[in-house]
Amino acid sequence: MAMNHATRDYLLPCGRDVEQVWDRLDEVDAGRADAHELDCPHCRATRESLLVLRGLTRELAEDDAEPSPDLTGRIMSAIRAEVRRRDLVPLASPEPGEVQVSDQAVAAVLRFAADSVDGVRARRCRVLPAPDITDPLAVNVELNLAIAHDFDGDSLDVVRERVTAAAGARVGLRLARLDLVVEDLYDA
Repeated sequence: MAMNHATRDYLLPCGRDVEQVWDRLDEVDAGRADAHELDCPHCRATRESLLVLRGLTRELAEDDAEPSPDLTGRIMSAIRAEVRRRDLVPLASPEPGEVQVSDQAVAAVLRFAADSVDGVRARRCRVLPAPDITDPLAVNVELNLAIAHDFDGDSLDVVRERVTAAAGARVGLRLARLDLVVEDLYDA
């Protein structure tokens, strides 16, 4: 089963494409994983997220409940709100001129980094300028999380490390402040 074309060429930090991970879900579950798939934390985290997505999609497909009459209007309102360009974040560039990226793109990278920690599901992520700091590449981030009910609280330090590393290495930003907000628990 192929994923949406929008996921093509989305490389994980290990160099594997998300599409490859998706295509191999059943093979890995059947015990036919290669050495990389067994050992790579990026592929493992992506596989876990894709399995959750596939399971939830199946649940939705099997659900025969009637949708509320205003469902289509609510969905379209959410889509319109989401696709509007929001704030742009400046990035460092060796080339002359200004380079900017949407805060939505930065938030996606940071959510993905948080999702790579076992027992964590990133939710909303807000990326805001850091007004108290003169560095234009410094931002404040508020990241809302859902955690597994048996989650080790010390692992929030791991979330903080991975999100901070992703901001610097993947985007080129420095986090002036990172607020982690645990807003929900789930059964692992």
